[in-house]
Amino acid sequence: MCGFSACILLPEASINGHNSCTECAKTPSNQETERDLGVAKELAADLQASLQQITHRGPDDTGIWISANEQVGLAHCRLSINDLSSAGRQPLHSSDNRIHAVVNGEIYDYDRLRHECETRHHYPFQSDSDSELVLALYSIHGAPDFLTHLRGEFAFVLYDARHGAARVIAARDRYGIKPLVYTRLGSKLLVASEAKAFLPLGWKPRWDVRAIADAGWMCDDRTLFRGVRKLLPGHYLDIAEQGDVRQVKYWDAEYEDKVWSIGDYNTRPTADSKPETRTMDEMVSGVRERLVESVRLRLRADVPVGIYLSGGIDSSAIAGIVTELARKEKVKIGNEEATRVTCFSVAFPETSGYDESRIAERTAAWLGVKTIKKIITEETLAQDFADAVFHCEHHHFDLNFVAKFALSTLPREHGVKVVLTGEGADEHFAGYPYFPAEFLREADEALPDSPLSQNSELRRAMFTAVEREMKAIWRRAGATAYEHKPASPSIAGVGATAMSDNLLAWHPTATLFAPWLQTRQGDHDCRRTVLASHASDVQARMRSRWHPLHTAMYMWNKNSLANVLLSCLGDRTEMAHSIEARTPFLDHHLTEYINRLPPSVKLRYGGGGAEKSSEEKKKKAALGPTWTAESSTALQSLDEKWILRQAVRPYITDELYRRKKHPFLAPTRWAADGPLHRMFQTLLTPQAVEQLGFVNYNTIEEAMGIAWGEKADAKAFRLLVYCGAWVTLGQRLGVAKADAADWEAIM
Repeated sequence: MCGFSACILLPEASINGHNSCTECAKTPSNQETERDLGVAKELAADLQASLQQITHRGPDDTGIWISANEQVGLAHCRLSINDLSSAGRQPLHSSDNRIHAVVNGEIYDYDRLRHECETRHHYPFQSDSDSELVLALYSIHGAPDFLTHLRGEFAFVLYDARHGAARVIAARDRYGIKPLVYTRLGSKLLVASEAKAFLPLGWKPRWDVRAIADAGWMCDDRTLFRGVRKLLPGHYLDIAEQGDVRQVKYWDAEYEDKVWSIGDYNTRPTADSKPETRTMDEMVSGVRERLVESVRLRLRADVPVGIYLSGGIDSSAIAGIVTELARKEKVKIGNEEATRVTCFSVAFPETSGYDESRIAERTAAWLGVKTIKKIITEETLAQDFADAVFHCEHHHFDLNFVAKFALSTLPREHGVKVVLTGEGADEHFAGYPYFPAEFLREADEALPDSPLSQNSELRRAMFTAVEREMKAIWRRAGATAYEHKPASPSIAGVGATAMSDNLLAWHPTATLFAPWLQTRQGDHDCRRTVLASHASDVQARMRSRWHPLHTAMYMWNKNSLANVLLSCLGDRTEMAHSIEARTPFLDHHLTEYINRLPPSVKLRYGGGGAEKSSEEKKKKAALGPTWTAESSTALQSLDEKWILRQAVRPYITDELYRRKKHPFLAPTRWAADGPLHRMFQTLLTPQAVEQLGFVNYNTIEEAMGIAWGEKADAKAFRLLVYCGAWVTLGQRLGVAKADAADWEAIM
């Protein structure tokens, strides 16, 4: 785990006029030139300064390497996790000193992969660091084949200096757990873990107002900053000698073809799709075995390992599996031969309705593990807001990211560098409340005997009710509920358009933006931005091959999961405090199995694991801030994550087995003249907001007046959170005031 920065010399010629470097460019040859020590020293100094911007990602060590021809400079700051010796230092170099790399993240299944590389291919390892597998597998298999062998979360830059094969490869893991951004500055391609690392290398940030206004930053490869792009998950940049700079996809999620009923007259796929033949027990066992293996692999470390424990089933299942592996199979928890893992939890004010710490404490007591709680007060949120935003480098609709930032101070305080988390479970087991409508949109004929496949009238009635209930949830939470809005024609189908509305529910409405930007954007439908982020062949599969539930899950994972949740609720807020988080639910061996399961084992009607007793149904307060007994009848009749509940039943309490999903959100109602109110008043002055250049201060002034107190407007509060993030980033990074020239054309 680490941070890195890289500088790659490109030719002076422009890249088809597009500074995102995703089109074509020629790289210089690898011919050795007489070394200009002055240039090398200057580049080394710039790279060292670049690392200083992201030293939080790797406080244990730094290293810089510059190629003899000065075409490539690699810089690395290290968070020591595996192989704490100097042999694990980076940049890494092959034994023949011709292949070099900086690697961020963890590669799992290390022992098996290393044994195969050594015995079958005779690769000479120089360390016990899992990162060296990147060099070994590339040397053996070449690109892109070596990427298929990598299992885990990673981002890296690799330089192959071999004569006749010189190339640079920058790659990112399948789900985008680890960040990688890049930009072109003159004749240089800059690549780094965070955009702030570009500042010492000459980057002058400007806002990409189009990406902000049309939601592109959370849907495609754009960021909040002009010319700075994210490498997409499951992709790599290939900068070949005398070749093009290309962004290439090496992996994508796939789902089983839906089964078509006899009476369906739509165009059917050519694939011979058949009903599911596996038994429920077989599918449950398949999930359990793969999840346990994923957790086991992620316990390997030369430092202590802990767990982020919430009041939900996902992290609790991880804690239960770790406890059983340690006690029954004597598996080490990191470098410790212990039977009690340390867990870390968040506690919001109990009266807010958002606090799950009591449930986490009961889970910890049942497992017999240690739990340490971070109490999140209004003062905490106000104090940490600016720092959390600075590390995330984008805005967010909720203050939950600030709570995650504060939580991540705890592990280091208690000597823990690595934590396991539950991210990715809701995305793959249909845990979010906006998935049920797409589940109900069509019958799941893979399980033709299921109640909703047998009773189309019931399914259609539930579909209508769930859509209505979901819109009520959005309105109550301060999001945008898109109603009576004509759908844009799409080859992806009506379900994909409807899911786009859910993805855009937290996107700020046009009234937040300055009049000139509203005029420039015109009547642009942001759903077009969402749909355009998916290739035409993928949209075709959405329409004709995948069940609508799987289409919705694919869209969420490619947009919100990769660009928002794994950033501000994942790597950025964790690594701000030098904490490596590992996500067992995002192991691709597990997710590829889950994706091939029928929709009706992910969401199940009328019982299974989440049925409530008559006494529990009376406790409206137990439903939390998302659900209400009156408005969520249809939604609550569906058991989300049904097969996961069955798979992890041995590891969790009865309370969790039966509990409805509660999203991790922060409270939105705070007292007038309290710490948050005063913080936003100080931050969002007329001068500060006007300096952004793209925000309508009148909207902010109005929101400030209605966002506080008992009758606080949640939507107004979220507008302040958005704008507060932009002002913070503008001031911390020195972003120039936006004007019409910052409306960057999409290439």
